[in-house]
Amino acid sequence: MTTYLLTRAAQSLLATACVLALVFFMVRLTGDPSVVMLPQDASKADVEQFRKAMGFDRPLAVQFADFVRRALVGDFGKSLQYRTSAWSLIMERLPATLELAVAAMGFAILVGIPLGILGATRPGSVWDAFAQGVALLGQALPAYWVGLILIIVLSVQLNLLPVAGRSGWNSLVMPMVTLGMGTLGRLTQLARSVMLDTLGQDYIRTAWAKGLAPRAVRYRHALKNAAIPLITLIGVNFGYMLGGAVLIESVFSYPGIGRLAAQAIFQRDFPLVQAVAFFASLVVILVNLATDLVYGLVNPQVRLR
Repeated sequence: MTTYLLTRAAQSLLATACVLALVFFMVRLTGDPSVVMLPQDASKADVEQFRKAMGFDRPLAVQFADFVRRALVGDFGKSLQYRTSAWSLIMERLPATLELAVAAMGFAILVGIPLGILGATRPGSVWDAFAQGVALLGQALPAYWVGLILIIVLSVQLNLLPVAGRSGWNSLVMPMVTLGMGTLGRLTQLARSVMLDTLGQDYIRTAWAKGLAPRAVRYRHALKNAAIPLITLIGVNFGYMLGGAVLIESVFSYPGIGRLAAQAIFQRDFPLVQAVAFFASLVVILVNLATDLVYGLVNPQVRLR
């Protein structure tokens, strides 16, 4: 287990180093970052002054080394729009995004996996048709369309929930459903597929032949062995949610990292864009590392490969 853990940790560190390099060169792909960050009507004197203040007049290797050194301690410079630390702005918005991501993933897991298992254990039934319908709709409906329909029906027409903002549990319901709907559809489809495949295996037939209770066969034996694909899907989607669902948070004016990223892009606030890009990538790397470790706990054979 120690070797497995060290290997995955080393891979995560390498991925983080690659992300730092990509984030650094992202702004510079368009040319002089000073010209990109400043308004189009900025004078040459303003550009030169800004370039010197930001350190863009130094050699590129020196800039990169300084960027990495500061990034390792969470220093991505000051936001051009908010005039404060870009990393501190992300940390301020993190609780809101974390709350939304956990709620959306919980909604998807609690509805999608049981529904997929129900469809797999009753193939051809009404429940199976319902599970497949939910899976299809969850993956087919655009998230922004779902959000807008919820706003029109639940907020405008029925006046049951607030349109936007973060003012309590009721303001979380519509963003949670909208963000979790796609994952719910994918989890329902995958849970049904892997359970159907697993329930047809020889060791499951042996468990039935031994006279084990249906609940024990389905959940203790079949679900445990079908869990790895589900864990993969949950990990990937949860990393995306934690990185900031830009579209969903923008639709509901939800004060999370995704909305912060959208505002930074529109305002040409590239220090903040760099910080958000690195944070989102780091979250995905850490969630993937955690997912790999859960693999080893669920299936010991993974640690031996």
